[in-house]
Amino acid sequence: MNVQFWGAAQTVTGSMHLVQYQDKKILLDCGLYQGRRQDAFHRNRDFPFPGSEIDAVVLSHAHIDHSGNLPSLIRSGFDGPIFSTSAARDLAVYLLLDSAKIQQSDVKYVNRKRKKQNKKPFTPLYEQEHAVTAIKKFRAIDYGESFEPVPGMKCRFHVAGHMLGAAIIELDLEQPGQSPFKLVFSGDLGRPDMPILKDPVTVPGANMIIMEATYGNRLHPQGGDAKQMLLDAALAAYQGGGKLIIPAFSVGRTQEIVYRLNLLAEDGELPRMKVFVDSPLAVNATGVFRDHDECYDDEMLERILTEEDEDPLAFDDLYYVRSAEMSKAINQLKEPCVVISASGMCESGRILHHLKNNIEKPETIILFAGYQAPHTLGRILLDQSLETVKIFGQPYEVKAQVRRLDSSSGHADQAELLAWAKGMAKEGDLKKLALVHCEMESAEPFQQLLEQAGIGPVIIPERGQTVPLA
Repeated sequence: MNVQFWGAAQTVTGSMHLVQYQDKKILLDCGLYQGRRQDAFHRNRDFPFPGSEIDAVVLSHAHIDHSGNLPSLIRSGFDGPIFSTSAARDLAVYLLLDSAKIQQSDVKYVNRKRKKQNKKPFTPLYEQEHAVTAIKKFRAIDYGESFEPVPGMKCRFHVAGHMLGAAIIELDLEQPGQSPFKLVFSGDLGRPDMPILKDPVTVPGANMIIMEATYGNRLHPQGGDAKQMLLDAALAAYQGGGKLIIPAFSVGRTQEIVYRLNLLAEDGELPRMKVFVDSPLAVNATGVFRDHDECYDDEMLERILTEEDEDPLAFDDLYYVRSAEMSKAINQLKEPCVVISASGMCESGRILHHLKNNIEKPETIILFAGYQAPHTLGRILLDQSLETVKIFGQPYEVKAQVRRLDSSSGHADQAELLAWAKGMAKEGDLKKLALVHCEMESAEPFQQLLEQAGIGPVIIPERGQTVPLA
């Protein structure tokens, strides 16, 4: 038995871990790697194994960096089941179809220019038919319910808190003549006491943990800072006569921002300005949120019971935008407004059109509310490393104000990760811990903290590294 790390190894995106159990191969996640576009395309397309060799996929959650390469796996020959929670499956339906649509649309847009330049056209990573096939292979499992991805392997999902339907994956592995071995994959861990979702739990008895450490080197601001930062940015845009543009992941982050804006609107603090959620995917995802109250924390349930409209994801002046025509009309709007749009890392989708039309205006405020992978447009803007950036291949001067909504992160910070790891170690016979979903600048300080706490040995696996499970 062993596990081989093929994604989110010494980087954050592209989560994919291959578990070899007897004569079976199971993937934990199959996410899109995001980075330099050419590198990302080749890594996502060229699997280190034929898809036909994989017997099953167990999915921690539906975010694209964890689920988004399932259609490529289908294209590579995979024909097995994909296990997830019910909410993760429902979100993945929209996320995978949207991913395929965006890739085809962006390639079509770029190819029009390449044709004029007599350059060879690009091909999309995958198409909607591959996404549809992947969706048909999903099997929904409730939290806490035991199932077998392959014969003899027991598996359970536990609440991870990171996003709707996110799960910690517990695998019980047994082989003749060997002691039972429990592998726990954290997926992405959420934060205690965050809006909407239940808090992450610990799983007793782990012998090995594959643990995310996205923010293993930093602490999030405490208290109600996210709500105040959001209000400050909205007031600044309103008073300056500009747009507040928030690049946000359509699933999870968008709903959290809307929830906080709803609180501000309910309390009469938010200025009367239009708020647009400009993403068909976010509109669909919000509908899925409304269907899965089994994931809600007590605060969210209380808001539903006490608000007059019984909907913490709706308020006056909030508009959910589906049509391309309405999306284009937002850029013609002369009054201050808030635009929440995807993709969250500014690599594709409608956010690029809003940036193109507003990035050269000093009254524009760009507010980042989530992690930005290296080499993405979002990371470049957040780091303010370039005075001119390219959008759809054309240069634009960065004159807009850039801000960060720090305390809105859906990932646990260093202290929260450490507390979770201590809880896990206390409840089991831990033999090893592997840090994934992190850059080295986050992983190394966290590795030292864990070892100082007596947890370990701790490894930071390289891409392709194999670790025995025994």
